[in-house]
Amino acid sequence: MKRLSRILKIVQVFARYRLDTLFLSLSLPWYIRILIWLLPWRFIIPANKPEAVRVRLALEALGPVFVKFGQMLSTRRDLLPDALAEELKKLQDRVPPFSGIHAQQLIEKGLEQPVSELFAEFEVEPLASASVAQVHKATMRDGREVVVKVIRPGIGKTIRKDVDLLFTLARVVHAVWEEGRRLRPVEVVAEYEQTIFDELDLRKEAANGSQLRRNFEHSEILYIPEIYWDYTRSNVLVMERIHGIPVAEVDQLAEQNTDMKVLAERGVEIFFTQVFRDSFFHADMHPGNIFVSRENPSSPRYIAVDFGIIGSLTPEDQSYLARNFLAFFKRDYRMVAQLHVDSGWVPADTNVDAFETAIRSVCEPIFEKPLKEISFGQVLLGLFQTARRFNMEVQPQLVLLQKTLLNIEGLGRQLYPDLDLWKTAKPFLENWMKERMGPKGVYRSIKQQAPDWLEKMPHMPQLVFDALNQVRNLDNSRQRDIRAYQQAKDEYENKSRRRHYAGVLLIAAAIIAGNPQVIDYLQALPATSWVLAFAGLLLLFKRS
Repeated sequence: MKRLSRILKIVQVFARYRLDTLFLSLSLPWYIRILIWLLPWRFIIPANKPEAVRVRLALEALGPVFVKFGQMLSTRRDLLPDALAEELKKLQDRVPPFSGIHAQQLIEKGLEQPVSELFAEFEVEPLASASVAQVHKATMRDGREVVVKVIRPGIGKTIRKDVDLLFTLARVVHAVWEEGRRLRPVEVVAEYEQTIFDELDLRKEAANGSQLRRNFEHSEILYIPEIYWDYTRSNVLVMERIHGIPVAEVDQLAEQNTDMKVLAERGVEIFFTQVFRDSFFHADMHPGNIFVSRENPSSPRYIAVDFGIIGSLTPEDQSYLARNFLAFFKRDYRMVAQLHVDSGWVPADTNVDAFETAIRSVCEPIFEKPLKEISFGQVLLGLFQTARRFNMEVQPQLVLLQKTLLNIEGLGRQLYPDLDLWKTAKPFLENWMKERMGPKGVYRSIKQQAPDWLEKMPHMPQLVFDALNQVRNLDNSRQRDIRAYQQAKDEYENKSRRRHYAGVLLIAAAIIAGNPQVIDYLQALPATSWVLAFAGLLLLFKRS
């Protein structure tokens, strides 16, 4: 019954915001187009606002699960038109807080102690609220200020039902729309499903936060709050409370004389450090999750929170991506195209010359300009869109990277519009490549692999002996196959010759039967001639 009411709610929102107009320009089967034209609300409700705006309003009306899905889609510029992606970026996770008393009960149940024993102070009024969880301020017994994050009650079941509906809609899109197969809507929903259900387990977020904190321990450019594991469960997370200025509050940053140029450059440095040094990057770095420390404005330090979404790259992806960026800086578009083929991001039979030309048309206009005039993220986006024309498969790790880079670039433009992101990033990438490919990198690789080599060394003689045996067995097997092939070939040739001689004899018999003179001649032959002819035939067939 609840599922039916949810479907009716979706239909109602679909009609209210006239989402049917989205489908009229698509290449749909004729019977689907007729059904859309006959929808009754088309003749009652006008479609006054732009389509992108109506999609955003519809998602907000459907609730938090659809809002978060729209937020995720806004990062998939490879799938959506630019106007729709920009509108979806405006989606706000506005959800009223649930009862603070109920939240306290959930915390006590999760930690198996009353809050009066867990904390010296606990504020029942929530500090912030979102679709999946809400946050309360508290003070530990030793005076440390913390925030307590608690998962909304029953949110798991709500998400499950809505995600199931999204899967149903995705399958319909895949079935009736020609472009559906290319956009792979079922895979997009599956990616969203994994992301949102990961957010329901706060231990995963806590683990991500702990790893980031270790990676930037004693760092002067980024601070990660401490996670209190003794007070963390799947539905409760206790973390150090931070005090900083939201990075979007430029006026407050200016009031304390923050060095905006340094702040913007450090944002770029943090991004490339996480991606290339650690291969573990905060993939949800929108302004709501980033703060700036009030200490030492001349050497500003970022503070990051909310570690539910983390990205990582394989060593191969790191290398190919770094070489791609450096090839961009050098305008070596041939190298960019070849790297896409070598990495397997595009098919091996891709026309590299045509791909190079397409990349040049995207990248050439952007060089030697300040950040306020160009968009590094848009260049990366343009490259991915170009590559998709050459059948590039969606790479989830690169999508997260693109999203993070767009966020970082947005922060840089807001803080210091004249920042030259290329100039800031190029030395970092060159140094990383030298360390990875130079003598130090080779030594580090050997040092890392040496224990495995030493462990396998005693087994090497046996492995070599087994390999030689396999080679010898393969050689013997090949010789047997050759002999069998030759024997079969000989038998086939013998049978062919027999059929040939039999055919000759039949033709001769036909000639004899049709010629009385030949018959008279044969009848006059002596018996010895017939014996010799028969013996000759026997020898002929025996040889064949």
